[in-house]
Amino acid sequence: MSFPASLQDKVVLITGGAGGIGAASARRFAALRARVVITHRAGADKAAAAQAVVASLADKGHASFAADVAETPSLLALRDMLTERYGRLDVLVNSAGFTKPVPHADLDALDDDLIDRMFQVNWRGQFAAIRTFAPMLKASGSGLIVSVSSIAGITGNGSSIAYCAAKAGIDVMTKSLARALAPQVRVLGVSPGVVDTEFVPGRGADFNTKAAATIPLKRVASADDVAAAIVACATHLTFSTGSTILVDGGRAL
Repeated sequence: MSFPASLQDKVVLITGGAGGIGAASARRFAALRARVVITHRAGADKAAAAQAVVASLADKGHASFAADVAETPSLLALRDMLTERYGRLDVLVNSAGFTKPVPHADLDALDDDLIDRMFQVNWRGQFAAIRTFAPMLKASGSGLIVSVSSIAGITGNGSSIAYCAAKAGIDVMTKSLARALAPQVRVLGVSPGVVDTEFVPGRGADFNTKAAATIPLKRVASADDVAAAIVACATHLTFSTGSTILVDGGRAL
């Protein structure tokens, strides 16, 4: 009989760790005795939210740092801080993201600046984080990258066409990097459907109720549903790489 891999003293970095999915993942990793580091963007309110997440985690040794995945120098500074404080990195969870709802038929509303920002954060930012921390993950001996994608990348139905395209790009990147970084580092994706968080501006209880009626399991996901899949990549799916796991209640069927 096999047992889940131990996370005792493993160091886990979660970009966007103060958000719904990131915070839920942080709590699950900390409960398994990992040391968790979460990032937040600059600003007193962002720092306070991140510090509140860290304060809620089980055990000690956790931290939050300011870093923006769209600004590579901030990632390099974060790598230096992690090296100095922990001396290692075992798991990178890419959960930082951005979106703005734009009706798919309104082509003019999806202007160049918004397209660039969508890809800058959702695709380039995830790649930049992987590029920055790949040496530390390789040195771990059992490195893992989990990138948060979306079923929008499969269905083409999401908050905007650019968001769908960026998430499809993450799915392809997961496959490409799984080959490129093997065998030292495994690379997996987790692809939620509708999640009960504040990630998409303007979506609330009414949207979730309507969406739930279209989902085979008849409810939207919680942040913890997605976090459970992210942590499973580290604990149970230890012979998996290059795959993207759907956590959508069957919405993409």
